[in-house]
Amino acid sequence: MGDLLLARHGETEWSRAGRHTGRTDLRLTPRGEAQATSLAPLLADRAFRLVLTSPLVRARRTAELAGLTGAEVEPGLREWDYGGYEGVTTADIRRTRPGWDLWTDGVPPGREFPGESPQQVGERADRVLSRVAGALGEGDVLLVAHGHLLRVLTARHLGLPPAHGRLFLLGTGTLSRLSLEHGTPVVAEWNTRP
Repeated sequence: MGDLLLARHGETEWSRAGRHTGRTDLRLTPRGEAQATSLAPLLADRAFRLVLTSPLVRARRTAELAGLTGAEVEPGLREWDYGGYEGVTTADIRRTRPGWDLWTDGVPPGREFPGESPQQVGERADRVLSRVAGALGEGDVLLVAHGHLLRVLTARHLGLPPAHGRLFLLGTGTLSRLSLEHGTPVVAEWNTRP
């Protein structure tokens, strides 16, 4: 059984500012490009059975700069749809909605984007996990995607509800590894940087 590796894309202007970035397709900052490039040595000695990336440019560029070839775009790896909170920081949301929490409250629909609940993101994560299950039986799999989506996916891989993704803080330009110990899914490495 292979390991499931998770690479969060490098920094963008909005991730640096703490703005919720779901469907807005932003490029990496120069620092984000350096973060993505720095992942290459961590991945160089691994042979992946399957590499999947979010369709958004920040994830695809991260995969490219990390030296990954043959990555397939997986629509299910796009970031959480933040609906009416797209581009807004948590601090700004809490000015009008004190105590708001993404993981329990979700987001309201926006003009451009409908928004998703934690359960909807969890269902997408489950579909991605189903897709990679066969490949994991043959070797390592790498997913290049986004912070909140990868946190939900980790929770689901461990058999936890989607909202438990709140427990797995994930920095930009990092690599994490999910594995098995005696047949039980575990977090083997988290937030690794070169």
